[in-house]
Amino acid sequence: MSATELRKDWDTYFMDIAYMVSTRSRCPRRHVGAVLVQGKKLLGTAYNGAPMGVADCSEAGCMISEEYELVVTDGQEEMVKKQRCIRTIHAEQNLLLFTDRIDREGSSVYVTDEPCWTCANMLANSGVTEIVFHRSYPKDTSKVTNMMQQKGISFRKLDNYQPPRETMMTVSN
Repeated sequence: MSATELRKDWDTYFMDIAYMVSTRSRCPRRHVGAVLVQGKKLLGTAYNGAPMGVADCSEAGCMISEEYELVVTDGQEEMVKKQRCIRTIHAEQNLLLFTDRIDREGSSVYVTDEPCWTCANMLANSGVTEIVFHRSYPKDTSKVTNMMQQKGISFRKLDNYQPPRETMMTVSN
């Protein structure tokens, strides 16, 4: 097999970087990494975590917020409980905080996890034209997908992607 055949495609390359970035997270619930790419140039990286200088989840524990949302499926209403840690800033939010608007115009974001509703809203207004993710976030998928279609932002899941083994998080109960 030649060296060219062993070379990773760009989606795999950038998603591998997003997963590597996620290893910096100290959240025991989920490690998320995001990278900003323009063309084939890497412009920024970020991961989920507490604000700089503030105790993170591994030091102070997760700060769980519970919310309920009315979901209608096939005409049936159901109250769905959503739990999230509010101690951390999401990877996508950190990426937007630490990159310049001019760099985001027309760029792509590779993120290990499908953006939540709040992050999707922020990304929709950030100037990016593509969001590529690996792991689904079913609680917000339909809302986020619909908004991305309305905005004309390419929103795609890498179905057959395999993250680098050394980036996989083990969760202890």
